[in-house]
Amino acid sequence: MKSILGTSKVIFFGALWLLSRAAPLSIAQEMEVITGGELEYQNHCAVCHGVDASGNGIMSKYLTLAPANLTQLSKKYGGKFPFWQVYRIIDGRDDVRAHGLSQMPVWGPRFRAESGGNDPGAKSQAAGRILSLVFYLRHIQE
Repeated sequence: MKSILGTSKVIFFGALWLLSRAAPLSIAQEMEVITGGELEYQNHCAVCHGVDASGNGIMSKYLTLAPANLTQLSKKYGGKFPFWQVYRIIDGRDDVRAHGLSQMPVWGPRFRAESGGNDPGAKSQAAGRILSLVFYLRHIQE
């Protein structure tokens, strides 16, 4: 009886130790995705939305309507970041009225084209780029 209880304790505490080690790995992976999204943002979005995402990019003065302050999306939606809505806007599936007739580039087709077309691999690469961008935008919410 003692050996079964002792073994159970070892297994329990061993599992607990393994779970405690997984957290730093998942945080590191999350930060890797966010860093990739920041690179996408700086390369494709900062020119209009600003380096700090506050809507003051160098091209903003030439646009009919000012770009959104992307750090305030959670506030705008009652404290909840609209993850999939943001994804669809970047991808081009949802229109943004403030963008007028197409002031904001639709990145889904551009990213797919850069990845080689419309095959499953290109679609997957484009989706990954957009997802990392959305994770970055969620990360910078004030």
